[in-house]
Amino acid sequence: MPYINIKITKEQGKVVTTEQKQALIKGATELLQNVLGKNPKTTVVVIDEVETDNWGIGGETITERRKRGE
Repeated sequence: MPYINIKITKEQGKVVTTEQKQALIKGATELLQNVLGKNPKTTVVVIDEVETDNWGIGGETITERRKRGE
C-alpha cells in the first residue's frame, strides 16, 4: 500500500483550497500508478499543512524568510 505524504507551508492569507488539495491527491496517485504501476485504490495520500514557524531552511524559520521577501 503506497503512502504519500505531502507537506506544504500554511501561509498567512493564502488558503489552499479543497479543490487544490483534491488535485494534489489525484495527481500524486496518478503519478505512482503511471511510474510505478501502483494500484490507485490502495494508494494513501496525506497532506500536512505546517505553520511557517515550524518549518526552517538554512537555520531560520520560513516566517523570518517571508518577512524579508524570500
